[in-house]
Amino acid sequence: MFFDTDCSAILLLEDGSYFEGISFGAIGTVSGEVVFNTGMTGYQEVVTDPSYFGQLITFTYPEIGNTGINSEDSESSHPSVKGVITRQISEVASNWRQEKSLEKWLKYENVVGIHGIDTRGLVRHLRDSGTLNGIISSESSYSLEELFSILKKSPSMSGLNLVDKVSTKYAFKVNSACPVSFDKRIKIIKTNPYKVVAIDFGIKQSILDRLVAHGCEVTILPANASISDVLDLSPEGVFLSNGPGDPATVDSGIKLAKDLIALDRLPVFGICLGHQILGLALGGETFKLSYGHRGLNHPCGLNGQVEITSQNHGFALSSESLNSEKIKITKFNLNDQTVAAISVIDRPFFGVQYHPEASPGPHDADHHFNHFVTLIEDRRRIVD
Repeated sequence: MFFDTDCSAILLLEDGSYFEGISFGAIGTVSGEVVFNTGMTGYQEVVTDPSYFGQLITFTYPEIGNTGINSEDSESSHPSVKGVITRQISEVASNWRQEKSLEKWLKYENVVGIHGIDTRGLVRHLRDSGTLNGIISSESSYSLEELFSILKKSPSMSGLNLVDKVSTKYAFKVNSACPVSFDKRIKIIKTNPYKVVAIDFGIKQSILDRLVAHGCEVTILPANASISDVLDLSPEGVFLSNGPGDPATVDSGIKLAKDLIALDRLPVFGICLGHQILGLALGGETFKLSYGHRGLNHPCGLNGQVEITSQNHGFALSSESLNSEKIKITKFNLNDQTVAAISVIDRPFFGVQYHPEASPGPHDADHHFNHFVTLIEDRRRIVD
């Protein structure tokens, strides 16, 4: 065995450092990029967010599992992460919405977990060294050398296109939201809803819910949709979704965004990966962040106006690459001055790097959905 008798799992990083802990969830061996989320709540939403596809997620909050799992809070039908890393798992879940425990859910969904490790030490290590690939194993038959050999075969996130792994294969329509009853944010019921096409690079359920709540009827298309696929649906606006992987590799999405820009008649709104794809289509460049932005507490703003935002991304647009005569940076991430939002001057195209649907997270940025439908409404008046 490679671990102490009091331990039953190990996390090994590509630089050779390792952490011994206790297994939970499914038994197995999984590798991927090790990232961390600084949020205090929302572990179910994080684990099911398609933007985390294939990653090993570290929760900086010291305990998860205390509110269990319910059928309303998932961002997709199954977990997207490969593995979960935490300091402590609560054996007792107490919440009026709970339907099952985190432990049982992860076992059922075949997600490998490790707890009982020094997550503060791990996060400090990732912060200092930059994001690293890692491997979690709860199979005692492997030696450290064997695990390291497996880990070396794990691909780097740079240059990796993961969109096809999470995108829908078929078009489908959404015209009713599935929000919880206590969500008091804006809900608009329109007799003539805004017709929106959403390109699915790994779209979250809560984004669809917020689009519908703002009066949209949404048709979701696969990531490889062409401009003719979009125009055949006669949309009034196009949404570019979040998603995993390196944005510069999503050739079909970048081409579609370029075609929409050239068409110059439909409002376009991008979130996270969709924001990056819009920036790339406008001639910008992206780069990989040292350890990414993942949490519910990132301040973004400009000229004294600040929003506290929910974020999940490992890449960002280069501000120097954006044509200032055509593109306006409307917000910066105030922690590191990276680009947080852009708009095209005198054109109905804009994107935000953060998550205005706020699931999980604060509701400061919900107004971006209203801005999108306002652009559509303005176009309606011109067309009519």
